[in-house]
Amino acid sequence: MTPHTAWSIVILSGAALAGTAHPPAARAAEAASYVSDPAGSHLDFVGVQAGAEFKGTFHHFSSTVDFAPDALGAARIDVQIDLNSLDTKDHDRDQTMRGADIFDVAHFPTAHYVTHAITKTATGYAATGALTLHGVTKEVPIAFQFTTAPPAAKLEGTASLKRLDFGVGQGDWKNTEWIADAVKVSFSLALKPKP
Repeated sequence: MTPHTAWSIVILSGAALAGTAHPPAARAAEAASYVSDPAGSHLDFVGVQAGAEFKGTFHHFSSTVDFAPDALGAARIDVQIDLNSLDTKDHDRDQTMRGADIFDVAHFPTAHYVTHAITKTATGYAATGALTLHGVTKEVPIAFQFTTAPPAAKLEGTASLKRLDFGVGQGDWKNTEWIADAVKVSFSLALKPKP
């Protein structure tokens, strides 16, 4: 296979404790705790190969979400991704991406994303968080919406990153003329109450 291949990739609930020598403190808002339902969730990535976009997905990942709109200070999103589960609908490309020059799943089988802070925006929410991929940890912001419409809560959003920041792409695969550095990520998490 030639380098004409591109790829593109809980919460602590808090309560204020009343002091014994002072008037009771107001109870802090608590975030609800969820886990993602694999049957209704997806994690996709988009990149550019020789000027043309192509799409892939990770079939296996898990996430824990603690979230409530009135408890953003207690909110956190934690996602673990099985990199070996990538699927671009091309067997040769998938095998190459799992290999030592790209994801190197033999040494780095998982990626991990965890947020540090979540804020309200005009269109939904924004989070700052750290992505650990290929043994490198970098800050990656995400934008997302959170809804509670039946049958379940849902968290949907997007992110952008640069693969070379994480050392993903060695040798000929560093060439951004054929393989774009930029990667777009989209996700939709169907959430159910944490057991």
